Amino acid sequence: MGTGHTVGFGELKEEWRGEVVHLSWSPRAFLLKNFLSDEECDYVVEKARPKMVKSSVVDNESGKSVDSEIRTSTGTWFSKGEDAMISKIEKRVAQVTMIPLENHEGLQVLHYRDGQKYEPHYDYFHDPVNAGPEHGGQRVVTVLMYLTTVEEGGETVLPNADQKVTGDGWSECAKRGLAVKPIKGDALMFYSLKPDGSNDPASLHGSCPTLKGDKWSATKWIHVAPIGKRH
Repeated sequence: MGTGHTVGFGELKEEWRGEVVHLSWSPRAFLLKNFLSDEECDYVVEKARPKMVKSSVVDNESGKSVDSEIRTSTGTWFSKGEDAMISKIEKRVAQVTMIPLENHEGLQVLHYRDGQKYEPHYDYFHDPVNAGPEHGGQRVVTVLMYLTTVEEGGETVLPNADQKVTGDGWSECAKRGLAVKPIKGDALMFYSLKPDGSNDPASLHGSCPTLKGDKWSATKWIHVAPIGKRH
């Protein structure tokens, strides 16, 4: 994950009092240690399990969701504030990002079985439809929460980051850039936009193939402005 500075959030009197480990400045990326409890992780997995369908991607031309072999997971969405537990997690994300809930999409849950992956991609939109003002403009930050620990593979890799992982314990996919292991309860927070508001190509990221074990994750995408009732 690279060497980083650790900062306590307790002095901010947030609901979550874990620690933030700085991973990279290009893109701006941070590891949130023990962001979710085991109970919260298990709850989200079990709530999502019966609702899972094949994942899709956003078409760069039309802005519509389409099937693609670059993303082989299954997934589902929860509405914002769907229940007390989901709402509690969402408020924690709002607190740590310091961006109000009005700018958040609903929570997306993904499941990767053996060999499933998501090729490197950007979270910011390339089409004018999804990035339009009626949808809250561009995505600015992503909070990716790991709901299970994966024994082998399944890392989140950022191939264009200013650092790369080295040594044993990483899949070949992960060694292409900065990588984070999926550890239950941890979360990766990274910015898709630069401080000046322009798209950050260094935010390219993907999910390495899950080689041993099941990977469950929950993602919060947050926009620069309120997005109404998009999700």
